[in-house]
Amino acid sequence: MNKKLLSALTASFILLSATGCGGSDSSSEAASSKAEETSSAAEQTGSVQESKDEAASTPEVPQKTSNSVSMSVSGSDGKMRITRPADNSTPMGEKDTWTIFIYLCGTDLESGQGSATSDIDQMLAAEGSDNVKFVFQTGGTSQWTNDYIGTEEAERWVIQNGEKTKVGSVELKNMGESDTFSEFLNWGVSEYPAEKMGVIFWDHGGGSITGACVDEMNNNDTLTLPEINSALSNVYQNMTDKFEFIGFDCCLMGTAEVANILASYARYFYGSQETEPGTGWDYTTYGTFLAKNPSANGAELGKVIVDSFYDECAQGSQEDGATLTVVDLSKFDDFAVAFNDFCKSLYESASGSLSGVVRGVGNADNFGGNNKSEGYTNMVDVGGIISECAQYADGTAALEALKNCIVYNKNGANHTKASGLSVYYPLKVDDSKELKTFSKITMSPYYLSLVDMIAKGNVEGGYSNSALFDSEGNWDNQTETEGEDYYNYADNKDEGQSKLITFEQEPTLSGEGKLTFKLDAQGVSNTNSISAFIYMNSEGSDMVELGETLDVQADYESGECASDFDGYWFALPDGQKLATYIVSNEENRHVYTAPVYLNGQRTNLRFVREDGMFIELEGAWDGIGENGMAAREIRKLKNGDKIVPMYYKFDANSDNDEDKEFKGKEYEWNEDSDITYATLSAADYYYGFNIEDVYGGNFITKIVMFTIDGEGNISFQDTENGGENGEENGEENGGEEEE
Repeated sequence: MNKKLLSALTASFILLSATGCGGSDSSSEAASSKAEETSSAAEQTGSVQESKDEAASTPEVPQKTSNSVSMSVSGSDGKMRITRPADNSTPMGEKDTWTIFIYLCGTDLESGQGSATSDIDQMLAAEGSDNVKFVFQTGGTSQWTNDYIGTEEAERWVIQNGEKTKVGSVELKNMGESDTFSEFLNWGVSEYPAEKMGVIFWDHGGGSITGACVDEMNNNDTLTLPEINSALSNVYQNMTDKFEFIGFDCCLMGTAEVANILASYARYFYGSQETEPGTGWDYTTYGTFLAKNPSANGAELGKVIVDSFYDECAQGSQEDGATLTVVDLSKFDDFAVAFNDFCKSLYESASGSLSGVVRGVGNADNFGGNNKSEGYTNMVDVGGIISECAQYADGTAALEALKNCIVYNKNGANHTKASGLSVYYPLKVDDSKELKTFSKITMSPYYLSLVDMIAKGNVEGGYSNSALFDSEGNWDNQTETEGEDYYNYADNKDEGQSKLITFEQEPTLSGEGKLTFKLDAQGVSNTNSISAFIYMNSEGSDMVELGETLDVQADYESGECASDFDGYWFALPDGQKLATYIVSNEENRHVYTAPVYLNGQRTNLRFVREDGMFIELEGAWDGIGENGMAAREIRKLKNGDKIVPMYYKFDANSDNDEDKEFKGKEYEWNEDSDITYATLSAADYYYGFNIEDVYGGNFITKIVMFTIDGEGNISFQDTENGGENGEENGEENGGEEEE
């Protein structure tokens, strides 16, 4: 961060001379009748092909390919071809029977707040039936909040007719290991087969890259998508039928990459694009539904799970951020084929229109924070990407195929445009590991090429995707990228000011008193987005960051940009300003986050500004952990909670990359408290445009001082060095510095 600012900030804060300009719900429901078991189209058009083993000597357990799905693209036509294991359809249990297998990885959700125990209680409260069983295995947590589950072994339990029975124990192993999961599921399928069987992953989730199910007893290890695939492939070889559904009662796992893996093993997939509240799914409601409707299929059950989940979120006033989707996996391959066609066209267009493509992706919804304060998941709405990039590639077929495989979904007010499935996109890449992981789970080599191009950045001589294909231009999902260290470029990226942002006119003050600039042709072609950062001076050359604003007027065709900041900012009731960062930016509804300490623990306040002025505090959210997992609970504030605002502070004259923390004063929350949105207090502040290039690099323009007067009027200054009031600004929040 600091290196980017060094060219923008100087000890004297050189200022520019005044010259000329230069809950609502969105749901879609398909027919709830049983979906088709196969996809069909001609091979020459890039169709889905099912693998059939007609020579199997034991039809009850047909032979299958060793991998869940074989995806290949020929260099001759670029069309996707998909082969999956044999589509088993011989029920393993008596008619109208259900077994739900739950991989109950308790982690801190159980040890900290007893969420797993609460869901066990919900299973017990469901209406009883001889036809419905819940079967779960415990582990992954340091402590159970009930008096019947221990932590020395992995325990296996069955709940039926409102009674729980411990049916065995096995060695306690890492629940983030593929073998632990497959051993449980192999045992369960053998001991409790049913006509329809479902699988639920219960715990934290982090999306396509980090997977789900954190074992807090084993270095927070997680089940990655390749590990989940390996386990399910192992189990499926002992089955005569597909699972009716596989679902994730976890955050952020409603992704296309997950669906692509599960399509080999299940008929339906349930997953949330966004984080889930700690309450998770409503096991009582859907358990009772199955007891009354044992002949229901996965689509019908899925609708009940989605609706009851949303209703339970609403009971805790957390429905605005809720999402949950039911996917018909028998139709998913049609989407994968169409998506590959779209991505081929999009990649080819990107070479000449990269800035437009990247801005299009930026307009799509994203999930799990993806900002400086909360961390990054890099999960973006796949339907949004297709829609927002329509002028660069025809996505009509892909959108139609996506719509066809979404049986039902429900979105809260924060995600009204969400399509039902997310996909990985490098909004911010931390290291090569996530790119290597993505290369192994991608659905399209052309989408991988686009991701690679953006993550790699500006390459002298132009980007080539040849390393992703073999010498004849072919690709398949088993091929290793050329050179085992190919993605290591992500570990050595330059974090300094972007060299791609260039100007026809550097930032200056217009005759109307606005700060303006104009990009040249190169700058326009390399610009993704333009925002601004607001700062206040602390002491000497120390700067405290107040956060980010989108109050700028930007013309991405002409390159002309002007400040449009009105001086309003978010604050606690005692007047302390909050360092504010943008989470999402839908029309008339903007979600923000602010880093704080709540009762001594680092977290973030989430709040919404709607219709210009209305502020709604959603609560406190811990963001994305070091292991990539999202915190589930957005906690409501309570009377007596102690809040201390936190800011990023840095020395403008230092080469040190590490920001320091700067703390404000403690504020005690009460039931009458609320976040305010009002004009900044009268003082001097600082403003700099933040221009993000198409590869994720940033350029922060020279910092200009502006003044808020006693009437709330804002004026940019044309004098050098305005820091004489800076110490007063820093003291206003009563701050203290911490490393």
